[in-house]
Amino acid sequence: MKNLELNYHAGVATVTLNRPEVRNAFNDEVIAELTVAMLELGKRPEVRCVVLAGNGPAFCAGADLNWMKRMAGYSREENLADAHALARMMEVLYACPKPTIARVQGDVYAGGTGLVAACDIAVSVDTAHFCLSEVRLGLVPATISPYVIRAMGARAAHRYFLTAERFTAREALRIGFVHEVVPAAELDAAVAAIAHQLVAAGPDAVKACKQLLHDVAGQEISPGLIERTAQVIADVRVSNEGREGIQSFLQKRKPAWLTGPGGA
Repeated sequence: MKNLELNYHAGVATVTLNRPEVRNAFNDEVIAELTVAMLELGKRPEVRCVVLAGNGPAFCAGADLNWMKRMAGYSREENLADAHALARMMEVLYACPKPTIARVQGDVYAGGTGLVAACDIAVSVDTAHFCLSEVRLGLVPATISPYVIRAMGARAAHRYFLTAERFTAREALRIGFVHEVVPAAELDAAVAAIAHQLVAAGPDAVKACKQLLHDVAGQEISPGLIERTAQVIADVRVSNEGREGIQSFLQKRKPAWLTGPGGA
């Protein structure tokens, strides 16, 4: 792909934004490529988790300036089509059946925060800064808002959406926007350690667990929700993978997904 690097090793696929000259800002081409890449990786059985990374000093600076210049002359219908493409990319990343890790090696601005938020897990270098800068340009972080608000919480979003302040990686950790903050020299090891844990888990269970998180988060604890969760665990227990996992535990051996083809 023109704007992305794709690598695969031992169950881990790494998708790297490769536009360092523009701080990995995205345009319509990047949006299309990342959407296709995530859809494809989500279907590949050998891929057990996906790392989203960036080359250069910044993780992602949001929208590309040249793309924004073009959009300034668009009609509302053209802007709507463009926004739908961006919203689709975020949805595909968020809904990817494989667990995703954002490897944040540098600053994250505007739409880039949506990429981080749409990933399941985020690890950042301690020198990174984050900023939801849209209101400074007379815009709003609309298409990324469902993911960013879920990631940092509504109260923090009220502050950082409205003020467009820059905040540090430590602040991102405090508000729950990232899960771990490390020195740059430790970033790859931290990401690899999390990826190893994901690859070691049952692939069908991870997929079902990710769907469970989407279904349950923010829902009222109602009789209907309790019933659905009971059905989920009952179905998983009688699945081939569930039976194999329980038997391997009782027999004190590795499960088949770790010893068969593609096992860790």
